[in-house]
Amino acid sequence: MRRFLSGLVLTLFVFSGSVFANGLSLNSVGTKALSMGGAFVGLADDATAIYWNPAGLAGQKSSLQFFFTGVMPSGSYKTTGVDAKTKSNIYPTGGLLGVYNMDKWAFGLGVYVPAGLGAEWDLADFGVPSSANLELLSEIGVVNISPSVAYQVNDKFSIGVAVNISYAMFDMRQQVSGADAGLGLYQFEETSTGLGYGATIGLKYKFSDQLSAGATFRLASKVSMSGTAKNPLFPALPTIPGVIAPGPGESDFDRDVTWPIWIAGGFAYKPNKKLTLTFDAQYSQWSELDKLVATYDDAYWQAALSAEGDNEFQLDWKDAVQIRLGGEYMLSDETALRLGYYYDPAPAPDETLNVLFPSSTNHVGTLGIGHSFGKYRVDAAAEYLFGAERKIDPPAAQPGTHQLDVFAFSIGFGMEL
Repeated sequence: MRRFLSGLVLTLFVFSGSVFANGLSLNSVGTKALSMGGAFVGLADDATAIYWNPAGLAGQKSSLQFFFTGVMPSGSYKTTGVDAKTKSNIYPTGGLLGVYNMDKWAFGLGVYVPAGLGAEWDLADFGVPSSANLELLSEIGVVNISPSVAYQVNDKFSIGVAVNISYAMFDMRQQVSGADAGLGLYQFEETSTGLGYGATIGLKYKFSDQLSAGATFRLASKVSMSGTAKNPLFPALPTIPGVIAPGPGESDFDRDVTWPIWIAGGFAYKPNKKLTLTFDAQYSQWSELDKLVATYDDAYWQAALSAEGDNEFQLDWKDAVQIRLGGEYMLSDETALRLGYYYDPAPAPDETLNVLFPSSTNHVGTLGIGHSFGKYRVDAAAEYLFGAERKIDPPAAQPGTHQLDVFAFSIGFGMEL
């Protein structure tokens, strides 16, 4: 019976930890950092240093900073008989961060979204009739609360630490089939939330007025997700003694997801008073996301899904290094023009890629502008991720041609205190 039940449940894409995939996480926290391609570890000269490099808080003036970012993914999937595109959604993110300076000490507090995206598809593109009223989507968000402190050891060297309290949210909907039992398609739903704790350690060294360097180490943190899964197929099953039996339509579950180690290093170089150039290399230990296991509270669900490993998600992700370049040119004392580029390799192998959690190798261009009004500053930025096509052959979980582009725009406001 257990083997039969597990064969019925086609949970192809359920994976709350996908908030951490490069195609789903926000690669640039803060409007200025976004406009400079996220090459910000060696510069870290505004309140978003809480995220990029907490040591950069030391020596800053006391300030408040707010930013809003809208993320617009555009994905496609093609295979035999399928030519599908994602719906045009805007996923809002942002942050509010503050810095308070006390001579050699600086204290910061940030509430921001380091990850959040999603994908929604029209199942009619996959051959499912609209009359079935089924949905295929993922909606993901992570909110960080990060108190931080930095200390300026001397005129050249500073250190900083941020504590990261992460609240993760994940909703997923997809179809499951009861064809083997003479039934049709049903809507599978999963909703979960979780808390995780970690820390970021930063160092910054000023070689001269022209050159500074930074290094950041973000510890791995485990996010304990818990929520409810619903599968109306289970109570609809017929009774066949010794083979199959109906069961409850929902169950609570738990799943631990590890946010991987992140190590970054960068330089900021000012060849003259108007121009600043930045370079970063940022490493993510995605290989920690090897396999995720869900534990269901209901014994029927646990038996049905664990019989053949359907409560596990095999990821086999690979470690990746992002290379980032940025530049800022002061058109005047008040106005800055910014450009950036970064290379973002996909961590997910072909064998585990799917349409709800796309992962592509991206070439990304960014641009932005900033203007100061005395103690106030306004910034605007945009980036476009050019995702490379991925042509995947069987026996991968979802063979076909996958492609994802992402456009993001950001507006930020700052104020010195």
